[in-house]
Amino acid sequence: MLKHLSERAGSSHLTSGDAPLRILLASYRSHPHVGGQGVYVHHLSKALIDLGHSVDVASGPPYPDLAPGIGLVKLPSLDLFAEDNAFSAIRSRHFSSWSDVSEWLSHNSGAFGEPYAFGRRLRRFIKNNPGRYDVVHDNQTLARALLKIRKTVPVVTTLHHPISIDLKLALQSEKRWWMRALIRRWHRFVGMQAKVAQKLDPILTVSEASKYAAMRDFGVPARSFHVVPNGVDQDIFAPQADVVREDNLIVTTASADTPLKGLPVLIKAFARIANEYPKLRLVVIGRLRNGPTKEAIEAAGLESRITFCGGISQDEIAKLFCKATIMVSPSLFEGFGMPAAEAMACAAPVIVSTGGALPEVAGDAGIITPKGDAEALAKAIMYLLENPGKRVELGQAALMRARTVFLWSEHAAGAVALYRLALHAYH
Repeated sequence: MLKHLSERAGSSHLTSGDAPLRILLASYRSHPHVGGQGVYVHHLSKALIDLGHSVDVASGPPYPDLAPGIGLVKLPSLDLFAEDNAFSAIRSRHFSSWSDVSEWLSHNSGAFGEPYAFGRRLRRFIKNNPGRYDVVHDNQTLARALLKIRKTVPVVTTLHHPISIDLKLALQSEKRWWMRALIRRWHRFVGMQAKVAQKLDPILTVSEASKYAAMRDFGVPARSFHVVPNGVDQDIFAPQADVVREDNLIVTTASADTPLKGLPVLIKAFARIANEYPKLRLVVIGRLRNGPTKEAIEAAGLESRITFCGGISQDEIAKLFCKATIMVSPSLFEGFGMPAAEAMACAAPVIVSTGGALPEVAGDAGIITPKGDAEALAKAIMYLLENPGKRVELGQAALMRARTVFLWSEHAAGAVALYRLALHAYH
């Protein structure tokens, strides 16, 4: 499939026979610094206009940070996560909109209703602007309304990874029956996404691991998928001549303290070798909250040697990757593994788990350990700490791989190939 899309990619750069496309990139929330949605929207939209196309981004709040020349279509939600009291946030004007009412009801009954509500708002916008766009590119909203939208304009969707995996891991790690019930309630939208994904074609996904997970969990046929790796912003994530790589610094990322990210596995591995390497430190890019990670750190007595830094800029993250002795990604599943790819672009030696797409990202330029295996991870960390020459070798291999594989221009070209495929099928 990668070869198939690369053959098509050449036609995605405008030639005299190609008309530029009018693209609406839709994302129900696109925070520019937290999570991957806003990062994806920012870089894909910029790469698309660099190819000569016209791009608007439709988003609910938080809104994305966009490059010049890209239009922002704001589709306001109730943004109930930003409210001190979500129950009292509804106003009389909201009762005229089922999108607003459904979002309020879902949130206040323990479900996540934003994707469904955003889909309705997106459909209304497209209905009120007929003929404005050649194609709609959905960023994993997978809302029911997309099935109606595609009757008037072709739809391509990106499925980063099926959230059914997050649900399974959350249930496996939770023993309290009432919390398991709340977890199931919160993830009710996953059923909608599965049903919609079954009917959408083409679907862009960023790894073979995500493709097979969606085939298994969502029942989507293989023919619908087209695999194109994500890119990395290599203007930011690159070696820095004035930053010295340290000898006793492990860096990892955890945007959320969920079982999916595998952070307690890394804490256990760190605890196994902490006495042998008294100068070794761990920096976690993310915030420490009450939960399994905090409990694991306190149980191991490692509070003074583990630092959390949340809300830092992309430039600061890149600097940490350039300082890191080793970057570790211990996730139990990743649809792609952007932090590992970004660290590789900074020439950091990486250790990744077998979780999802991480072996695809690392290739032969990193060390791969079994997911959830703290003992194997500890041994891999010790091996690199004891072999500085190997760290340099892996770092250079990682840099080369990042510069040849993780390119937003190639991801955008693959997306455009799918747009033209969808347009051809539509007409």
